[in-house]
Order: sequence, then C-alpha cells, then structure tokens
Amino acid sequence: MKTIVIGDVHGLSLWKLIVNQEQDADRIVFIGDYFDSFDILGVEQIQNFKEIIEYKETSGKEVIMLIGNHDHHYFPEVGYTGTSGYQRGIDQFITQIIDENRHHLQMAYSFDEFLFTHAGVSPTFMDSEFGDEGWVEENVVKLLNDLFKYKPKSFTFKGTDPYGDNTYQTPIWIRPRSLMAVNNKHKKGLKKKYIQIIGHTQVKKLDLVGSQKAAGGRYYLIDCQESTGEYLIIQDGELSVGQTR
Repeated sequence: MKTIVIGDVHGLSLWKLIVNQEQDADRIVFIGDYFDSFDILGVEQIQNFKEIIEYKETSGKEVIMLIGNHDHHYFPEVGYTGTSGYQRGIDQFITQIIDENRHHLQMAYSFDEFLFTHAGVSPTFMDSEFGDEGWVEENVVKLLNDLFKYKPKSFTFKGTDPYGDNTYQTPIWIRPRSLMAVNNKHKKGLKKKYIQIIGHTQVKKLDLVGSQKAAGGRYYLIDCQESTGEYLIIQDGELSVGQTR
C-alpha cells in the first residue's frame, strides 16, 4: 500500500500536482494548516480548501485531513487565540467552511508504526489531559480525536514561550526539540511504539538521512511545501521523498 503525506498547505495548490503524479497512491494524508498564508488571498485559500474536500469525497482514495494550529482557531468553539496570520477580514467565511466540513477533519491518525499529527504528541500533554493511568500508546489516536470532538479548546496554545517550545505543548503547537526530548525521557515515551510524522515547523527540505542521524528515524519533519515542495512517500514500510520541483 502506498501512502503520500503532504505538509502544511497554507493555501498552496501544489497538492494537486502531487496527487496527479502519484495516481497509484492508495492513501493521502494532509498534515494540516490549510489557511493563513501571507501571500495567497483569503478567497483563494478557501477555494483551495474546498477543492481538497472535493478530492476527499470523489477520488475513491483514503484521504486523511489533519487539523493544524492555523485551522484550529477558525472552529466556532475556539475563535481567535492570538495566533499570527489569523485573517480577521474573512474569518467568518473560513469558520463557516470549516464548520460545514468538520466531519472530514481529525486531530490524529496512525497506521502500522506511523503516528501522524500536525506538530507531534507529547506524553506530558497526554498526562495533563487524561492522567498517567488514563492513556496507553495504543489508544492515543482515539483519545486525541475524541478530545477534539468534545473539548476543542484543549488544543489551544499553552505557556508563555511564543515559539511553543515546551514539553507540555499540544499536538498542534509543540516544537521538535521539546517533542523529542520529552519522548526520550518520559516513562511512556511514544518513540518506543511510533514513528511520528509531523509538520508545523518549517524545514528547508525533507531530509530522511538527517532524520535518521539526528532522531534515530523516529521523527520526520515534512513542512516543506513552501520551500522545496517535497512530500513523503511511505510504501511497504519504506520511506522516500517525492519531488515536485
């Protein structure tokens, strides 16, 4: 089975080229952040999001759409949280289109040993929401998706560090350094079970070799749609980089 994983979209239509050249893919995972481009008009971002929804509904493929921090603040239960890029002029229209399609969006997804969220799952965050005895590695995805369904504000930015580089940060905000540190030290560190595929923190390129060296192949950062346009391919447990440019 072939899976394509696409990093933060931010209104870019590059995903169309990706799915066109990967027509043999069985599954497409979008890592989130469909909105809040500084370069693309808001109406174009909305149209692009609608086209992703249409692709999900009509392509016949399994399409997973994760939630990013730049989508989260448009859910009507959440609202403006101070995040940079928030589009006040058209926020009501984005909120409407997200609310109408919320059944297509989820906080987490996994298959085999791969765990997908926008920024990564910290066991410290899991402890804070569910208690030390309230979660195990096997039910992380269900718990996160249910938590978002019933308590979406649980995923708002935590702490005072403006970069979000702390170990208790949420799965749409945590930064790689804190994510790796807490999973290395925590008694229920998820790296024992999962390879985490994450966006949120932009990288210059999708560096599989660097990820193997720096993080033991347990974390892959794929937010490079705005830089190289690369994307991740997972096929029969093997990872490779797809090229668009």
